[in-house]
Amino acid sequence: MNKAIVTLSLCMISMLLRAADEESTLAIFEGALKGSIRETSEIARDANRKPMQALGFFGIESNMKVLELSPASGYWSKIIGPSLCSNEGRLVFTVGLSEAFKSGVMTLPGLECTSAINAELTLLNIPKFSFAEADFDLVLTFWNLHNLTEERRNNLNRAVFEALKPGGVYGVIDHTRRHMQPDDRTIGRRLDPVVVIQELTALGFEFEDYSPLHYHPEDDLTQEVGAPGIRGNTDRFTLKFRKP
Repeated sequence: MNKAIVTLSLCMISMLLRAADEESTLAIFEGALKGSIRETSEIARDANRKPMQALGFFGIESNMKVLELSPASGYWSKIIGPSLCSNEGRLVFTVGLSEAFKSGVMTLPGLECTSAINAELTLLNIPKFSFAEADFDLVLTFWNLHNLTEERRNNLNRAVFEALKPGGVYGVIDHTRRHMQPDDRTIGRRLDPVVVIQELTALGFEFEDYSPLHYHPEDDLTQEVGAPGIRGNTDRFTLKFRKP
């Protein structure tokens, strides 16, 4: 067997082993989908939100240290948290943490490894700052950046960049706005993905990939995201950035 064939064989074996590891890791998170802490209304959203595909796209692993920005009512937290907590990982929450979330979600069974930092920050109050912890493998934000002014986005994203390990990933999902569409109240909760890419790469992030997971061609990008018939079915961009 010549050297080229040996090298090719080793590469193929390595790829197969890596794929098997990724499948095994995602199986841990998939188990959380059936967790008793999830509400029926949350389970009903799975078909639309595609949590396993999204987390797989962002490269989540069960032993990671993960930061979730403004987790709202905890849809993603109840999937990610138990999977990390049972596998020597950690989940940290920050920005806009309600008392209901802290007392009603963070205290749920299986979320013992979770904690909160910079809880005084809200989506309406993000000055220049640094997170109280660093060395995160992964930072995730779901439908949050559209709530921020450009200044607040830059303050938050700069802090995220500083808090990530070299090689760490920043995963972003948000409602899509048409590129260069003039601002108005109707599309105020939509965000231009080109602007997001521009702002994050200017801070030093590398734009690594995008996914069409949450593409909804029936959304013409002109309606308010909470409008009847469009709520829950907006076109969303799913972007992956990496800290060099």
